[in-house]
Amino acid sequence: MPESAGHPLRTTFDEHGNPISPQLDEDVKNYLIDIDGTVTDDVPNEEPERMATCEPYPDALDILNKWFDQGHIITFFTSRTEEHREITELWLEKHGFKYHGLLMGKPRGGNYHWIDNHMVRATKFNGKFTDLIKVMKEIEVFKR
Repeated sequence: MPESAGHPLRTTFDEHGNPISPQLDEDVKNYLIDIDGTVTDDVPNEEPERMATCEPYPDALDILNKWFDQGHIITFFTSRTEEHREITELWLEKHGFKYHGLLMGKPRGGNYHWIDNHMVRATKFNGKFTDLIKVMKEIEVFKR
């Protein structure tokens, strides 16, 4: 059975019985977490010296490590470039963040609109990490 960050993936099939991309169990969340402006101060790539000295938001460290310990997958997805990978990994280690992966090179500029063949849930960070709650919101979808 294939794995994602050590988690077993379920084999899935389309309506014709053809194998399709495997999936995690529904109780495991696959979190993609931004770094700058989300778990620490918003540090632009043009000022990499600040990447080593910024402090994490304590609530982010607590909640993300809690989610990791609960068995969820934590992957940092950042606009920092590959040249910032080492300083970023050292910073995450120094501050005790538990995580499974680090993806560099997220497009800069915001206004993200993620299109995927899997369910995607998005949560805009508004200044404080807490446990998540469910609320109903209007979303954009493809016409049927």
